[in-house]
Amino acid sequence: QVQLEESGGGLVQVGNSLSVSCAASERIFSTHALGWFRQAPGKEREFVASISWPYYTYYANSVWGRFTIDRDNAKNTVYLQMTRLKPEDTAVYYCAAARTPGDDTSRELASHYDYWGQGTQVTVSS
Repeated sequence: QVQLEESGGGLVQVGNSLSVSCAASERIFSTHALGWFRQAPGKEREFVASISWPYYTYYANSVWGRFTIDRDNAKNTVYLQMTRLKPEDTAVYYCAAARTPGDDTSRELASHYDYWGQGTQVTVSS
């Protein structure tokens, strides 16, 4: 059973930057697609970004140009670098891993992913 653990969330002011990380319990990166999702209070979980082998990245329109997903295979860790943060970015951020790479369409779906972290809160204050 793969375990994922997010870290790095917190409180940040509008326009500033923040990074969150997700460490995996075992080496999964060579065959797995990795994604970040977020869920704001009262809203459904939504796709943020994904990265698949070797370094193909894909972003939601709402974060394109502001967020960057990356991974360090040696550390079994995936990162989400968030810049120019907005109040609407406030949410619990979850990382996820899928056993199959899928395509852009499937990687946007939470159902594509087999493993999830517990989430980390990101709050953007105005």
